[in-house]
Amino acid sequence: MANLEASLKEALTAIEGSIGAAVVDYTSGMALGTVGGGKELDLTVAAAANTDVVRAKVRAMELLGLKDEIEDILITLGSQYHLIRPLPGRAGAGLFFYLALDKGRSNLAMARHQLRKIGQELTV
Repeated sequence: MANLEASLKEALTAIEGSIGAAVVDYTSGMALGTVGGGKELDLTVAAAANTDVVRAKVRAMELLGLKDEIEDILITLGSQYHLIRPLPGRAGAGLFFYLALDKGRSNLAMARHQLRKIGQELTV
């Protein structure tokens, strides 16, 4: 099991094309931890804004009566991918991993696979 800081560092260094990563509490919109980002990507703002995305999808699933779980949410921009992955289990309840990737330097399938693995090993 990895702690928050180690998991965030692994996401930034092990996932090709990573720009920044955060673990976010979607009930409050607060980032529990961030790594990377910079002038072009304020991870604190991204964490709060993507909380609304997660809440909207959870609400839509409730309205549709879908009895399923979100694996991940993908937002595709012109030059970036933004991946949102709710953390599994009771320890991760209400938390999600947010990862921003450079579209030209990343492999989306591998990034999804690696982020799932990192999320499963994270202890909060």
